[in-house]
Amino acid sequence: MKELKEIRKEKALTEAAVSARAGITQQHYNFIENGKRRPSVAVAKKIAAVLGFDWTRFYETDEKGA
Repeated sequence: MKELKEIRKEKALTEAAVSARAGITQQHYNFIENGKRRPSVAVAKKIAAVLGFDWTRFYETDEKGA
């Protein structure tokens, strides 16, 4: 999810703060934020709750149009 970092920065949160509030390691959060891993549904819900967006955005495709 490309905009995850932007959302986090808009909320003035660090990776450490988001990961702590979501109950995951900072490394795991970093992998998700940088697109190296896709979160489980449970983790997606936790991160989305911390950052204030719908967790299903993690599973939307990046395709535009078509």
